[in-house]
Amino acid sequence: MSTAGLLIDLDNFVKRVLAEDLGTGGDVTSAATIGAGERFMADMNCREPIVVAGIEVAAAFFRALDQQVRIDIVIEDGEAAAAGTVLMRLDGNSRAMLAAERSALNMLQHLSGIATLTRSYVEAIAGTGAKLLDTRKTVPGLRALDKYAARMGGAHNHRLRLDDGVLIKDNHVAVCGDVGEAVRRAKAANTGLQVQVEVDRIDQIEPALGAGADRLLLDNMPPALLCEAVALVAGRVPLEASGGVDLDTIRTIADTGVDFISVGRITQSAPAVDIGMDYSPNTSGR
Repeated sequence: MSTAGLLIDLDNFVKRVLAEDLGTGGDVTSAATIGAGERFMADMNCREPIVVAGIEVAAAFFRALDQQVRIDIVIEDGEAAAAGTVLMRLDGNSRAMLAAERSALNMLQHLSGIATLTRSYVEAIAGTGAKLLDTRKTVPGLRALDKYAARMGGAHNHRLRLDDGVLIKDNHVAVCGDVGEAVRRAKAANTGLQVQVEVDRIDQIEPALGAGADRLLLDNMPPALLCEAVALVAGRVPLEASGGVDLDTIRTIADTGVDFISVGRITQSAPAVDIGMDYSPNTSGR
């Protein structure tokens, strides 16, 4: 994994997370029970089937506390791993490894949880031509990482921030008076960005297109209405379906012919996966 693909300052992020966990006194338990020079060898493994995301993020926590640590990354981000698979092997200072353990596991469990859930959605719409999009429904402060994990699961990223995409939602339309007026104002602003507008009724489509909308977000439309919208637009602009999408409904939505389906659940509601780190002093190959 290229850390450049994370779009974050990884070193600073790791320092802040470790500071939260270590406090001012450090790992007092390890300091009280383990000698300063003792070594720790361990395997990090998944205890359920997962799609891996954040393996280098996890490794960065160990490197931050022991620059001499030996890390063997066995499974790369984006790869599927069966239950019991070793993801990473570690050989380093005991106190440092144990102090970094929880922060490393927290991030790897969270990000792999997103990638794992995302992959199930991607597989559910395979062959339909529709692409899965994430949203801005992310953990505050972790958006870049959450969206990275969604990519590892096979989704495409929607806008990262409010300044990298024009998306006119229902409240914008309410203030402007109607869909057409909202789109005209956005086009007149000459932002250089595509203008996407949310519509939840068929009669909003032609006014939006007539005002110059580059893309439509079909919000909370049932499949029959989505089919009607796809037929009416007839390929003039890309169509994105959103709202109430889950694993039980996404295939039916994809079969309507929309180009994209955005799902907040993949970043907002993904459960952490079960990953552990086990002391393993006799692991072969070290």
